[in-house]
Amino acid sequence: MNLRFYRKLVLSCAFSAVGVLGMLHAQGAEAATNVKIQINDSLVPFPEAQPFIDNANQMQIPLRALTEELGYRIGWEKDGDVVKVTLKNSSQTIALQTGSRKAEVDGKSVQLDSAVQFLNGSVYLPLRFVSETFGYRIQWDADNRIAIINQDGRYHAPAWYKPQIAAGAVQQPAQATQTLQSSILQTASKYMGTPYVWGGSSPGGFDCSGFVGYVFAQWGTKLPRTSVEMYQSAGTAVTDLQAGDLVFFAEGGRVSHVGIYTGNGQFISAASSTGVSVASITTGYWGKKYVGARRV
Repeated sequence: MNLRFYRKLVLSCAFSAVGVLGMLHAQGAEAATNVKIQINDSLVPFPEAQPFIDNANQMQIPLRALTEELGYRIGWEKDGDVVKVTLKNSSQTIALQTGSRKAEVDGKSVQLDSAVQFLNGSVYLPLRFVSETFGYRIQWDADNRIAIINQDGRYHAPAWYKPQIAAGAVQQPAQATQTLQSSILQTASKYMGTPYVWGGSSPGGFDCSGFVGYVFAQWGTKLPRTSVEMYQSAGTAVTDLQAGDLVFFAEGGRVSHVGIYTGNGQFISAASSTGVSVASITTGYWGKKYVGARRV
């Protein structure tokens, strides 16, 4: 282990092993319900698989989504029931394989508290491995169920706050709301060019409401299935558009299309002619059909 990595490990890991993981273990499987992972100030989307607590009371995180956000390049090969994974960045190489509690970090053998797992087509990595081997401090926010990975070495406030009911209204801190809106737009933009599929609600193909519902679901918000139902009941109607608002369009007096406002008079949606794309809300084809917006 090189000196640079050793120093980083010693300075960064003391907090996490007892703190965050002790809390997770004490809470058991319930802690994995709607848990979120944050890197610095940004939430990590898990579009294909979700974190969970394994039989050894270890938090398991979908490897691909997490390590890509941390800047690692991923290589893998499948040998029978075993998946071998290599993670690389500019200074470190990590080799893992499913079913094993051993890893190699820059050629040195490292023991894991829980085995790497392969479930439903996804490889899972123990959260403790992130803190103890990657060398990142982790905060656990129990109120909002967020594990915050301090990749930059600094402490960070949660990027999402569990809604609090006060005087009959749901409230969120403005800064957290803005961060969540930005994350929603980043997620939406990842699917630019995805083809339109009637009834589609997955990255293999979206219709308009399937796309919007899928994007918001990655950040813990379940929306009605159709654009009409969203227009009738999702969030609250607004006229002062903000990025992240749902925008609606109608034909023949009936709502028939929904998208996500991106700012500057534009929105992103799954259109039948272009797939997931950005268009103007004020001009062209959609400008004549715009009927309103709602804020979730």
